[in-house]
Amino acid sequence: MGRRKKLPILENIEIIDAGAEGKAIAKHNDMVVFVNRVVPGDVVDIQVSKKRKSYLEGYPIKFHKYSDDRVEAKCEHFGICGGCKWQNLPYDKQLFYKNKQVIDSFQRIGKIDIKEVNYILAAPNEYFYRNKMEYTFSNKKWLTQEEVESGNEFDNRNALGFHVPKMFDKIVDVFECHLQANYSNEIKNFVRNFALENNIEFYDIRENTGLLRNLVIRNTYDGELMVILIVAKNDKLTTILLDAIYKEFPQITSLNYIVNKKLNDSYADQEVICYKGKDHLMEKMGDLQFKVSPKSFYQTNSKQAFNLYKIALEFADIKSNETVYDLYTGTGTIANFVARNAKKVIGIEYVEDAIKDAKINSELNNISNTEFFAGDMKDVLNNDFINKHGKPDTIILDPPRAGMHADVVNTILNAEPEKIVYVSCNPATQARDIALMKEKYDTIKIQPVDMFPHTHHVENVALLIKR
Repeated sequence: MGRRKKLPILENIEIIDAGAEGKAIAKHNDMVVFVNRVVPGDVVDIQVSKKRKSYLEGYPIKFHKYSDDRVEAKCEHFGICGGCKWQNLPYDKQLFYKNKQVIDSFQRIGKIDIKEVNYILAAPNEYFYRNKMEYTFSNKKWLTQEEVESGNEFDNRNALGFHVPKMFDKIVDVFECHLQANYSNEIKNFVRNFALENNIEFYDIRENTGLLRNLVIRNTYDGELMVILIVAKNDKLTTILLDAIYKEFPQITSLNYIVNKKLNDSYADQEVICYKGKDHLMEKMGDLQFKVSPKSFYQTNSKQAFNLYKIALEFADIKSNETVYDLYTGTGTIANFVARNAKKVIGIEYVEDAIKDAKINSELNNISNTEFFAGDMKDVLNNDFINKHGKPDTIILDPPRAGMHADVVNTILNAEPEKIVYVSCNPATQARDIALMKEKYDTIKIQPVDMFPHTHHVENVALLIKR
């Protein structure tokens, strides 16, 4: 077998743009180069790590000039943890490139003509804005370059933190994250220290051994607090740890655990056991309140979610005689948010527990004109369903990052609602889906919304009107 061909080093390359997935963009001989850990304005030598016909990927090995736009990242884990990739850019620049990313997606991927483009809405808070964090235990701690070069032996490789990008079994041991209120760090660090002091095994995902798998911390705008400990098996050490957590943090509103014996970390199909307190949180949005269970989806930035839904409601311009379909409804936040303006709202969601909460949320808010259905969108939303429950005048949809299944797009096109309000956390798949509908629908306006400062993620709301 021949040796792998050595990839080249590109010298004195200026970074000219910021792209999707947190990567920056350069050009070399008319070839696009995607580069990690740089910002527009940097001039660097790039070690190419991947070569394709239409693009290259690489990383900087030498800086000749630092961009004037660079700022020092606040987080000590920046550059190792894959979360806040844009923390070294000023917030106004982050907004500029996110706004540009949305427009580029519509123009380049969707070839969509937009009649009105509104500039991105900044988040109310740059830090401490998340209401949910998911941490992972691992006995395969990621070693920093300094730790590797130190030559020290590391007998204890236990870690509690976030995945290293593209490495499912390596975890950055995170001590302070600036995205959720500080009690999240306090709880996380207490759990790690207690487990280490009491020899509670961290999980080995390759060998499927150990006890501690994940730690989820959720909070509400009013300060209610939920903790979910996920373990790999039934073990008395679980209750010992839970008791210690509750004793140290008696303000916890809902303390839960899940036994996940599967080979992956997903827990949507697993039973949640409420160990202390309530089995849910109560979140407020405007004058509405919402029940949020451990497995329920709820927008992770509560303050900005309120602004997002107000934009969706404004775009929808719902009249009192309209039937509205809210697709991918989650716990029914959008459905209940718009219900007072509509004749009837139909919500559909894959997660059954979320639908149970959606129904409860309608009852809590004395809303009687909503109906909710659980199941895979492409299976539930069909012509028979529409014939039974009524043709939608307006469809509001907020799908996952992968966007909509082609069958769902076709059903929407056959239903021919007058208006579609498409809320998306991925402008690329949003543009792709809207392109499939542009023969029947005009894209009237879009409003990008920054839900996650310092990350490359951006939300976007689009209004489509039937010709």
